[in-house]
Amino acid sequence: MPENRKLSIFEKYLTLWVIVCIGAGIGLGRILPNVALKLDSLSVYQVSIPIAVCLFFMMYPIMVKIDFAEVLKAAKTPKPVAMTLFINWAIKPFTMFLIASFFLGYLFKDYLPGTEILKNGQEVELWRSYIAGSILLGIAPCTAMVLMWSYLAKGNDALTLVMVAINSLTMLVLYAPLGGFLLDINAMPIPWQTILFSVGIYVALPLVAGYFTRKWIIKSKGLEWFQEKFLHWLTPVSIIALLTTLILLFSFKGEIITRNPLTILWISIPLFIQTIFIFALGYFVLARIFRLSYQDAAPSAMIGASNHFEVAIATSVMLFGLSSGAALATVVGVLIEVPLMLMLVSICKKTCFMFKECNLSLPHCKTNQSFPGKLVTE
Repeated sequence: MPENRKLSIFEKYLTLWVIVCIGAGIGLGRILPNVALKLDSLSVYQVSIPIAVCLFFMMYPIMVKIDFAEVLKAAKTPKPVAMTLFINWAIKPFTMFLIASFFLGYLFKDYLPGTEILKNGQEVELWRSYIAGSILLGIAPCTAMVLMWSYLAKGNDALTLVMVAINSLTMLVLYAPLGGFLLDINAMPIPWQTILFSVGIYVALPLVAGYFTRKWIIKSKGLEWFQEKFLHWLTPVSIIALLTTLILLFSFKGEIITRNPLTILWISIPLFIQTIFIFALGYFVLARIFRLSYQDAAPSAMIGASNHFEVAIATSVMLFGLSSGAALATVVGVLIEVPLMLMLVSICKKTCFMFKECNLSLPHCKTNQSFPGKLVTE
């Protein structure tokens, strides 16, 4: 369970820093396009090395705080994991397809004219390509940054790690058939190297480093020094790495965004609605049915709402091309996800009073015994 503490200046004004960094990234891409292109070209299996380095330092401070005895305990509570798997694979891909098809293929269709030539030489309407990119986002559950959202919401980090591991393995099995079915093609070439490498870099590497660091420091310096000194010094590292990641991401894709402002708006609307719907379904509905605690409900809902946009971008580029509408749609996913997930973190913290036995040090998180729909943890 995350420790009781006050928000740092990074966390308190994180939404502002995110907006500033998005603007800085777009500006960097416009002013120094050659630098952005050079950094973007540093990749292995379509996984950006600069982004991978930033994500490592974003995840490592979270991983090093995890007590693996708690991970074993979390693995013995199957309800949150079952809920997350149900949302991610039985609901989310299909609702993304339906919502994107309704908005981009019907409601906004007249605002998205034109066609494009894909890598295979096929000509398709642009709105169909945007739907394809939305689908690729919908079938890629988040396996890295959700640890940050859980941490900020003061959720159960150990349980989140278990769910991330299970979702990573499940994605290897279900990503291809679901993508092939929803894109209505006979065979979808899936970048297995990209998925495996990204999971290894974003999750496994910081996990191993965090485990051995924690073990060595506690053994040599003691638990008190680890908690009072080492973690205090490490606290801002995750936030700084997150902001640096945003600057890099938007320096790579800034030109695409500024070239298509209205298209960005049309694509972002169904993505926004999908994220809110999936979160609300998990947090306010299924968590009540499964009778989860706040610490389990918050990360369980957010892992379903967020997307593994790195894999979605890489897959869209490999399938349809860098300049395709599908690739643009996945970039829009990046554009709205971080501010949107920060909003959902805030909602979690302000509504945690609904959950019994929620003893977090948050101003709103005082268990309301008279709340008519309160949850009872088992």
